[in-house]
Amino acid sequence: MTGQQHPAEIDTSKPHTARMYDWYLGGKDNYPVDEAMGRQMLALDPRVPVMARVNRAFMQRATRWLAGRGIRQFLDIGTGIPTEPNLHQVAQEIAPDARVVYCDNDPIVLAHAGALLRGTDEGVTEYLQADVRDPESILEGARKVLDFDRPVALSLIALLHFVPDEDGAHELVARLLAELPSGSHLVISHATPDFTPEESRAATEKLKAAGVTLALRSREEFTRFFDGLELVDPGVQVPHLWHPELGEPVPGQDDGVIPGYGAVGRKA
Repeated sequence: MTGQQHPAEIDTSKPHTARMYDWYLGGKDNYPVDEAMGRQMLALDPRVPVMARVNRAFMQRATRWLAGRGIRQFLDIGTGIPTEPNLHQVAQEIAPDARVVYCDNDPIVLAHAGALLRGTDEGVTEYLQADVRDPESILEGARKVLDFDRPVALSLIALLHFVPDEDGAHELVARLLAELPSGSHLVISHATPDFTPEESRAATEKLKAAGVTLALRSREEFTRFFDGLELVDPGVQVPHLWHPELGEPVPGQDDGVIPGYGAVGRKA
């Protein structure tokens, strides 16, 4: 499928989180402004690239866990620039008929969406250009590919810490979940200030000065996203300790604190 595409200019005057993430992962789809801000983040905590890889690994393990338990539909919001293995590759390796909808608001992700649409013949992959702050557009587009009468895994990896409370982060998640049927799952990873308060405060201020909002949340605030859901064992964990048996460890993940949380919840 070709995805819903809307022309948009790439703004290279200020850093963008998806392109910074790409730089952390060693990608080439970023600009000097992204690298410059990325280096400022590394000066605060040199383990940021490890954290980025830990997030990717958590997504892969959560996807394996879900596909292994019969989930065949995935809605991934805040997809980022393609980095193999992508979610659909993980899901379709287990379930070739899995259907995946990716969603992001960065035009550079749109430019690379073709890499996200190379799935199995039995399955379906689609890309939507939309913002998590516009859940109605996401739901409308996703319904064209996913059957909302069957369980869907809603994946929000390293996204919500860029959505402040003023934008209604918890309400946005609740709105998306409200449309999904019983048996659906919510997958989230999220940065936290709980372990590194001083570095977190400095990072928030530096990003704010560059026009990027960072809304770090405590364990309690993170857990609120799962209100009304049944948390899957082992509950809220630092990401690399969530079912580590489902993937290879990330080099360096045990060399210091990973200031984030990951969890999966099931809708009854």
